[in-house]
Amino acid sequence: MKKVSIQGIKGSFHEDAARQYFSEEIEIVECKSFRSVCELIDTDKVDYAVMAIENSIAGSILQNYSLIRDYHLRIIGEIYIHIQMNLMALPGVRKKDIKEIYSHPVSFLQCAEYLEKYFPNVETRELGDNAAVAKLIAKEKITYAAAISNLRSAELYGLEILERGIESNKKNYTRFLIMAKHATSSENANKASICFEVGHFHGALAKVLNTFAEHEINLTKIQSLPIIGKPNEYSFHVDIEWDSIENYEKAIHMVLKNVSSLAILGEYVRGEVSIHNQ
Repeated sequence: MKKVSIQGIKGSFHEDAARQYFSEEIEIVECKSFRSVCELIDTDKVDYAVMAIENSIAGSILQNYSLIRDYHLRIIGEIYIHIQMNLMALPGVRKKDIKEIYSHPVSFLQCAEYLEKYFPNVETRELGDNAAVAKLIAKEKITYAAAISNLRSAELYGLEILERGIESNKKNYTRFLIMAKHATSSENANKASICFEVGHFHGALAKVLNTFAEHEINLTKIQSLPIIGKPNEYSFHVDIEWDSIENYEKAIHMVLKNVSSLAILGEYVRGEVSIHNQ
């Protein structure tokens, strides 16, 4: 059975991503931090890791780009998870019984309109990630509080859904990367994540980006990160997609002539976003 490390506990969106990506039964290994997730791969204690890299509302998780480079991990795939927030409590607890609501700070922001409309006088408490607060309510048998979390955590910890889809933005997605210590590119790969540095002179970055355009390579994301110890210099993390593998290979060959360093972090099959209309 494959062992997969995630940040957080069972019932989290990370577990959702892992179980949806791997079609077979897997063993989830819980980690308190993203660094711990990477360390487990690096020391061969797990086979794969699932790590969030960006959210359609909150943006990129910058520290995770650095961790991928620091631990020399290989990206073998990606998956997009629809982020739906739900209000849940112990069975028998009614909305009028709720005096406190627990969740992650980002979840409170995503559900602000609902909370202001239906629970304006209820205290909100930031007590960890979504799955953790659901587990807390179940473990402590707290009858005066509700949690905001995903459906998996309600199922796992025996909570009852009081209201589904309470998030303000119904098209909120998080992109998760699937990583391994060693990997070869997929035979059907049509997307790659690369990282490069260019010289500190005018037009250096434009020359690289124009090379991709000339070879009909689509840039789906570009993220700059400061280079530690080199003020005003940056590394660029870029996601690219292609229809022709030959064009991709030619583009990479040309790019190599115009960068000071280049790392291909992974070549894989791009994930698809299933649009939810609620």
